[in-house]
This record gives sequence, C-alpha cells and structure tokens, in this order.
Amino acid sequence: MKTLLELITIETEAAFEKAGYDRELAKVTLSNRPDLCEYQCNGALAGAKKYKKAPFMIAEDVAANLAGSSYFESVDVVKPGFINLKLSKESVASYLNGMKAEEKLGVENEETPKTIMIDYGGPNVAKPLHVGHLRSAIIGESVKRILRYKGNRVIGDIHLGDWGYQMGLIITELKKRQPDLPYFDESYEGEYPAEAPFTISELEEIYPTASAYAKEHEDYREEALQATYLLQNGNRGYRAVWDHIMNVSVTDLKKNYENLNVEFDLWKGESDAQKYIPDMVQMLKDEGYAHYDEGALVVDVQEEDDNKEVPPCMILKSDGAALYDTTDLATLVEREQDYHPDEVIYVVDKRQELHFTQVFRCAKKTGIVPEKTGLKFLGFGTMNGKDGKPFKTREGGVMRLENLIREIDEEMYKKIMDNRTVEAEEARRTSQIVGLAAIKYGDLSNQASKDYIFDVDRFTSFEGNTGPYILYTIVRIKSILNKYQENGGSLDGLTIRPAENEYEKALMLQVLKFNDVFGAVYEETAPHKLCAYIYELANEFNKFYHETKILSEEDEEKKAGYIALLILTRRVLETCIDLLGFEAPERM
Repeated sequence: MKTLLELITIETEAAFEKAGYDRELAKVTLSNRPDLCEYQCNGALAGAKKYKKAPFMIAEDVAANLAGSSYFESVDVVKPGFINLKLSKESVASYLNGMKAEEKLGVENEETPKTIMIDYGGPNVAKPLHVGHLRSAIIGESVKRILRYKGNRVIGDIHLGDWGYQMGLIITELKKRQPDLPYFDESYEGEYPAEAPFTISELEEIYPTASAYAKEHEDYREEALQATYLLQNGNRGYRAVWDHIMNVSVTDLKKNYENLNVEFDLWKGESDAQKYIPDMVQMLKDEGYAHYDEGALVVDVQEEDDNKEVPPCMILKSDGAALYDTTDLATLVEREQDYHPDEVIYVVDKRQELHFTQVFRCAKKTGIVPEKTGLKFLGFGTMNGKDGKPFKTREGGVMRLENLIREIDEEMYKKIMDNRTVEAEEARRTSQIVGLAAIKYGDLSNQASKDYIFDVDRFTSFEGNTGPYILYTIVRIKSILNKYQENGGSLDGLTIRPAENEYEKALMLQVLKFNDVFGAVYEETAPHKLCAYIYELANEFNKFYHETKILSEEDEEKKAGYIALLILTRRVLETCIDLLGFEAPERM
C-alpha cells in the first residue's frame, strides 16, 4: 500500500507533466505551516530558471490541473510560487479505511527480503548485568523488531563474552577455595558432578574477588593466565568447570533479559568462534594479507582517502595469543558459513567504532565476507545520571540492571496505587508493564548515538514525552471502546467517516503518517523517530478526546465513525510500542 504522501506526489507529478513541466519538480512535503495547509510543493521555484518563467505562473498552471483532484479540499498558490495543498476529508477517511484493512497497516514487505544478523547484548558471563548493558539490549531488540516488520529474516545473537581471562580467574579462585574438587585432580577419570559447585550469587562474587586479588598478586595472575591457557587448550577438568559457569550464568542471563522483554535467537559467544581461528589465520598468511610487525601478526587496513591514521587490524599478539579482532573476524567466518547474511549489524558502545572499522575493513579486504555483505556499526552513547556522569547507584557504584528495574517498578507501583483505580495485586503486575515502558521509552526516545540523562522522575511521569503517558493514552482508548461495547455497540465492521471537526481531522492526519514515519525509521535504523511519532499521535488523540463528545454523541453513525477511528488509533499505537519492545496493560 502506497503512503498518502506517495499518492498525492503521483497526482502532483501528473499535474506538472500535463502543464508542460518536468514531473521531477513535483516533490511534495509536509507543510512547515500547518495552520495554512497540510502539504506543500515548492517545485515551481526550482523550475523558474529552467523554463525562464515566473514561479508564480508555473505554480498557477500546475494548480489548475490539481483543482479537480479528489485528494484535495483546496489547492492555493502563494507568492512567490508555493503550492499549498489541503487534503479533503473524504480522501483522508478513505485512506484510513484502506490502512485498517491491511495486515500491517499498509507497510509492505521488502520485495526481496534480506537475511540480517544483529549482534547485541554482549554481556560477559559470570558477571551480573548492569545498567551499561541496558542500551545495547533495548536498542538491539527494537531494531530487530523493526527489521522483521518489513518481512526480513532477522537473527539476533547475544554474542557472550565467555572465553577470556575472566574464566581463568574464576577457575583459579574456585581452586583456591575448594582445592579438593575433582576438576583439579589430574588423575581423576570419572564423570564430573552434574551439579555446579556454586550458585549464581557465589559466582558473581568469585569473579570480582579474583580480579582484585590478581591485580595485587603477580603469582596469582600468572596462575589465572595459565588456567585460561589450559582451558582454551582442552583441559578436561577446566572445561567441565567452564560448562558449569555457562549453565549457571546463562540461566540467570535469560531470566534477566526476559524481564526486559528481550529475546535472542542465538546464544553464541567468543568460545564458538575459536575453532575457526586456526584456518582463518592460515588463510590470511597464505593469501599474503597478514604480515608480522614487531612480532605481532597484522593486516593493514589504512585507505588512501583516510583523514587520520587507522591502525592495522591485529590478528595475533607477539606471544601468539588471539585478540578481540581475531574473535570478531572468526565470528564473521562462522556467520558467513552458517547463515550467509546480507547484512550484519553491531549494536555496541560508540567508543568501539575504531575497532569495528578495523574489523569491517579487514573482513572485506580478505574476503572473509563478500563485498556485497553489509557490515553496519550502530554505536550508542552513554546513559548518564543527572550529574552528567555515567549512571551510578546512590552510593556511587555500578547499578545492577535488576535493581534499576526494581526501583522503577516500585516508583510506578506508588503512582498507580495513588490513583486507586486498581487493586494492589493488579497494580503490582501493571507497575512492571509500565515500568518497562518507562525504561525503554526513556532510552529509545533519544537518538541512539547520543548520550542522554536517565531521569527516573521524568521517565516515570504520566505527563509529557514518556512511556507511561503513551500507555495511559492507549488505556484511555481501550476504556472508551470497552464502554461502547458495554452499551451494546459492536466493534466489528465499522467505517471511518470524513472528519466532523478539526480535532478529528488532525488525529486522522497523524494516524495516516504511520507508513511514512515507519519508512524513515526503517531506512535510518532510528527507533527514536517512532517515539517522536507516537508522542505526537497521543497528543492529537487527547486533544480530540477533550474536545469531542464520543460516547455521548447522539448521532449513532457519527459515534460509530469516532469508534472506528479510535480502533485504528489504538492499533497503530500498539503496533508502534511492540516495535519498541513493550506493551500496554488493560488498566492503569
């Protein structure tokens, strides 16, 4: 289904052509003076030089050909040559009824759907999720949903940090605390215990203890490095400990991500890429891409038009150890082999941009991925407190993600209970739904690449540009529709009628923008534009609600038209919040 903007552009192109002018001049845009008109075309100004004719005269010629169009209530020419377009109420209603009949509100699938892998999340196992993991999870989940809405095959991969030095630290500390465990007995040949020798709480305490101790004790650090080496080279006991770490940690991670309404298709990590490294390194040597520089194996990725130096991509350190570059390249080998993606998107901290520039260039230069494969870096800014510094606990420490969620939920619970519209048990469930919306909308309403202030008071407010305000609007619509049904009305088979007042038309115009907005959100990978849209939509609905007698309207046909518009408004809002990764409760 074409957007209304596309349809009126086609109409305007035909009018330019009929008048003897180039149809390319007929670019229609949203009006920058909505008090005068809804859309405008400034093509006559651009055509004046080409046709050596006053723009006002060109505009009048075009307007004459648009005068009879069913799309427009009025077509006005304003000096020096603007064409102001005001849509007819009938054409707006007709378009909305068409939207209503479409499965995806008129959004068409890609003609050739793509296979897209999206790498987001990226937590280290054996460590609790903290607020620093929030943005990747929230942005990545929304981007995944947006891409899927266009019919693409989208595969979300968490890409765990599960194979580095931290594993050696945990093994070493566990050995120090429980030396008699069979994992540390080289002569042990039996089956290892199925039960892990630690809980998630104990595991999360072991790592920071070991890390701090290693910084102060060189011998302990060397032991941890040796444990890492032995693990990565197949030590049976250490591998069994690693399996326990993974099982305990991933179970906890899945629970926490579920609380964020974030789902991954793949739970792969750095460990999965290891088996691809030897052959990849050999290929880079054999094909002449890699060379030694001060003992390290590197691939040059500097390009002639670079304004600043881009260091080589380091494949192996001088001691032969692999690095993040190595693992990320090997992961691309794995992804290409298993999924042949058309595009791979990385949702990571924007401070890692140089690293991914090196990896992407190396992957393309060496043929690890085909030239046509898109490699996209979606870098996000930091989440800061009101002091402008990275968000911390009141005590100044790094805040655990589950604690932040709990804090937001409690704040929402208090506000919902203050309203006294629901019982305590329902308020508790509702507070979790609304709390998640507060967190996600608070993040996604900001452009991903920019730092932003995480303001709990503002994000949990029921007023202004917030998640709770959006949900409150949806709940208000649901309430009206429920009352309509309770009074004997049916929601089936209703038709949207031409607008009865300016507030209804304004709401209609905002609803029909969905396709245009989604197109921009999709092309630019920009969830924040979806947030801006639904905030405006919620505002237009609330103006309409306050200025229009909906349920008390005596004319049943008028009332049914209002209800039909509200059904579509709710559907658009619910579609948008689902794309953002949250939902609305039944009541608030």
